[in-house]
Amino acid sequence: MSLYDFKFDDAFGFEKDLSDYRGKVLLIVNTASKCGFTPQYEGLENLYNEYKDKGLQIVGFPCNQFGGQEPGSNEEIQNFCKMNYGVTFPVFAKIDVNGKDTHPLYEFLKNEAPGLAGSHAIKWNFTKFLVDREGNVVKRIASAKEPEKIKNDIEVLL
Repeated sequence: MSLYDFKFDDAFGFEKDLSDYRGKVLLIVNTASKCGFTPQYEGLENLYNEYKDKGLQIVGFPCNQFGGQEPGSNEEIQNFCKMNYGVTFPVFAKIDVNGKDTHPLYEFLKNEAPGLAGSHAIKWNFTKFLVDREGNVVKRIASAKEPEKIKNDIEVLL
């Protein structure tokens, strides 16, 4: 199975296919609106604006599994992201990233890039996965690492 085989819903309930981003460098992030890391939306948007014309695509997947920090509806999440952080990269429908209802995309990402000591669980909101233009998961990036601190990793892949 390839990264590009996965499908998911956008924030409006329409099916989206990850293959639409084939050939792009992807930064896949599980997000939340009421988290201490929520200000990373600003850094992610800055990265997106700086590198989108060179082939970077950021995709956000809201998740309410960490302290209930993403309680809103998909519509509320979209409004929050646009109003508070000017987000223009796609933020899709809420998904689970751990447990029995883990979205298959996240099962794939966690298997391709385990965390510390081989852990597969996502530890918190704003865990990031960097994917090269061929769809290979290059690395998992911890929640606490701010987007501007991964510029070098992105530039290497672009």
